[in-house]
Amino acid sequence: MPTNEIIQLIKEYETIIIHRHVRPDPDALGSQGGLKEMIKASFPNKNVYAVGEEDPGLTFLTSMDQIDDKVYNNALVIVCDTANAPRIDDGRYHLGEKLVKIDHHPVVDTYGDLRWEDPSASSVSEMIFELYLNGKDEGLTMNEEVARLLYAGIIGDTGRFLYPSTTKKTFEYASEIVTYNFDRSALHTAMYREKDNIARLKGYILKEFKLFSTGVCIIKITKEILAKYGITSKESSQLVNVISDIEGIKAWAFFIEEEDQIRVRIRSKGPAINKVAEKHNGGGHPLASGATIYAWKEVEQVTADLEEACRLYDGQD
Repeated sequence: MPTNEIIQLIKEYETIIIHRHVRPDPDALGSQGGLKEMIKASFPNKNVYAVGEEDPGLTFLTSMDQIDDKVYNNALVIVCDTANAPRIDDGRYHLGEKLVKIDHHPVVDTYGDLRWEDPSASSVSEMIFELYLNGKDEGLTMNEEVARLLYAGIIGDTGRFLYPSTTKKTFEYASEIVTYNFDRSALHTAMYREKDNIARLKGYILKEFKLFSTGVCIIKITKEILAKYGITSKESSQLVNVISDIEGIKAWAFFIEEEDQIRVRIRSKGPAINKVAEKHNGGGHPLASGATIYAWKEVEQVTADLEEACRLYDGQD
């Protein structure tokens, strides 16, 4: 585990720029922002930046920095929670002097000069706390803001500790993180509050989903449906688990129409779905992945591939 090497690089460089994946979720922002705040608290004289496109729905977690290209000169760049280089938000990540990858997805792209890849970790936020544990004798420190961000990332990627990725280590780290004085109730409220139009779209999804005998479930949400409920494609990501508790479901896919593509959000209760996602311009975890298609007629093929994954899981093939 190259944590000692990462800590030494952090101590060595005066400018550190932290990236994460496009369309960030709480773990992407929690690990990115948590690492930034940890380095700032530990080494106040260093220049530390977090970059990427701002997500208005998640600014309660952290905000992004706007920097010039010249800031990358002689800088250390760290990319959090991003399995493959094309998904790194802000393409300037390669302009730094040294590139470090910290990720918990299955390894599909070995970019970077130094890589810490741990698919057994529940989240990269969990990994950042482990970095702190390994580096506290080297000067790394925690504070309430770091704890708030890492906790958000952990509960986001574990579904509030419900997903199979949650381990004994996850609970142990979370129990240490919550000893810091941040408002967990306010954080939970901000992460899980729901607008009325989101709730109404939830009703539409529960009415219109299609469940197949193989255990595959799909729902198609067109641009017209998004417009009817006044919801953006990004906001619709909040609803991907709405149907997860329906009896008989093993894997499900949300097809969300955007301007020039159809985003596919795929989840599973057991069958490995990341290979299906990779086949359709995407990737991710065995139980949580994303893909992209470009015409509604491709839904049939994605569905067929998911059905095959379910049959393999059931030992029918």
